[in-house]
Amino acid sequence: MPVQKVLVVGGGITGSVLCLALAQRGAEVELVEISPQWFGVGHGITVQGNALKALRSVGVLDRVLARAVPFDIMRLRSADGGLITELNTPHTGGPELPSTAGALRSDLQDALCDAVRGHGVRVRLGLSVDRLDQSPGQVDVSFTDGSTGRYDLVVGADGINSAMRALIGIDAKPSPVGMSIFRVVADRPAEMDCAEVYYGGPRFKAGYSPISPDQCYAYLLDENLDASLIGPRAPLSLLRERGAGYGGTWGKILASLPDDTAVDYRWIEAILVDEPWHRGRAMVIGDAVHACPPLIAQGAAMCMEDAVLLAELVTADEPTEKALDRFMARRLPRVRMVLENSLRLADWEIHPGTPGADPARIMSETLDNLRAAA
Repeated sequence: MPVQKVLVVGGGITGSVLCLALAQRGAEVELVEISPQWFGVGHGITVQGNALKALRSVGVLDRVLARAVPFDIMRLRSADGGLITELNTPHTGGPELPSTAGALRSDLQDALCDAVRGHGVRVRLGLSVDRLDQSPGQVDVSFTDGSTGRYDLVVGADGINSAMRALIGIDAKPSPVGMSIFRVVADRPAEMDCAEVYYGGPRFKAGYSPISPDQCYAYLLDENLDASLIGPRAPLSLLRERGAGYGGTWGKILASLPDDTAVDYRWIEAILVDEPWHRGRAMVIGDAVHACPPLIAQGAAMCMEDAVLLAELVTADEPTEKALDRFMARRLPRVRMVLENSLRLADWEIHPGTPGADPARIMSETLDNLRAAA
């Protein structure tokens, strides 16, 4: 029979979309988030058509698009800003939706937070799961604040560094890909109307995307620098040093950044759990089991697809165990394809001149394959 009471662990994009999708199907949903505050944070995010489709299914698309910047093309440029080519990007969410939208991650998360609360989900902050005890048809949970609860299903959506992953008995851990990323939010130049990527410069590549009427998200993909730099306040001077050599609009953005700009620096890591993501009635989804380099911009989309499909299947009129098996059969091949192609692109960036390297073909084939239903 369908699940009635579900615990979701982690209040990011994946967990929030899951809460909404479950609540809309009549489930009683409880969300726990380890942070004592719950609101949108972070830099820009590229939301492709299949992610927009997921947002539409949980009722927040209109609010997101009210602030986001939709576009249907992407331009490739040389390091000096010269145009290489302009590409039409596939409509992975269907012809009626933009192929891509740039958004502030905080705008997206704020829309999700408000909708989750509006749907009556019980939200508990500043705690997480300490222990799980399963018996037929239920999971008893002990929380880090000493409280307890009993649920039909427990879902960890707590990101690439998931604690739930190990708690349910999955040993996999993320691994560095061999590249890192600098991210900033900046004033949007008037000429910026879509995402653009700069190739052939001193680093792997640079790029940007409009994310609101007056802001853009800019990034630089680099080799892995000293791990002590990782965090939300990396030195702007370092980004200026590493980004020197890129011209055009990217160079203009870099030169215009004020001295107090928040520069986020991260090593890029990846993980694919190539086995069932559930143990009995406890499971993990999203980045906890399939985080990939951002070279196809499908990370958030894969997470949202997980959430929408899981809610659909576990609230249908069939045994939960069968529903979870069907979920795995549909999701694992799709996320494996995205992750393997993203890693291939990363390898080609790290090792330029690899025989047979054709990034445009891999990106196009991947997005074309994602036109099919999740």
